[in-house]
Amino acid sequence: MARIFITGSSDGLGSMAAKSLVNMGHYVVLHARNADRGRQALAKVPGAEKVLTGDLSIIEETKELAAEVNTLGHFDAIIHNAGVYQVANKMIFAVNTLAPYILTCLIQRPERLIYLSSAMHLHGDPGLKNLSHDTTQYTYSDSKLHVVILSMAVARKWPEVYSNAVNPGWVPTKMGGRSAPDNLERGAETQTWLAVSNDKEARVSGRYFYHMRETHFLPESVDPEVQEKFLALCKEISGVGFPLD
Repeated sequence: MARIFITGSSDGLGSMAAKSLVNMGHYVVLHARNADRGRQALAKVPGAEKVLTGDLSIIEETKELAAEVNTLGHFDAIIHNAGVYQVANKMIFAVNTLAPYILTCLIQRPERLIYLSSAMHLHGDPGLKNLSHDTTQYTYSDSKLHVVILSMAVARKWPEVYSNAVNPGWVPTKMGGRSAPDNLERGAETQTWLAVSNDKEARVSGRYFYHMRETHFLPESVDPEVQEKFLALCKEISGVGFPLD
């Protein structure tokens, strides 16, 4: 059985993925923003191994979360599920872009990494002009493009790791709203499949999936120059460098 850590798993798609993996017999460590939400997370997924807390909008708490994950030992897969939408640009940047970068850099390397993106990444700026300390022009679309760039950079730099991005669709969660047209269950299944499946279609890297099928993503995401610029900017802002080996 596999051991999986899922960020942002107190509700929504993260909680659904956790339930599914626990029901399959896997070991799952949850994550929530604070202790209250952590208790809620465990109540929703009672078979989970543990819940860790940390506010991903705060750089130091994100670093502390990474250290706490490492104290628990090795994980087979990490699902970077946490995300925010209709909040201040600064928080979108911190949670959606910087947190997965920091956690990727600092957590002991797993065999599989899954990053939740969105079809809205197609409207992000591949020139990365909005990626800076000043988040005035920063958008949700930019953040979801950055997730894809990070995923593709990891796939290139760590060939021994399966690193992929997922578009779960516009699903009726708190973030997506009740009127969202996509299927909620299908929105959670791709990341669980990528985390544990031995299907040859799942044991790949540098891909972008929607409902368990590879689909189109912004081609600039695989450009090494774009990736290196992204990693350098994230290092400058966070103080955390991408591991060289």
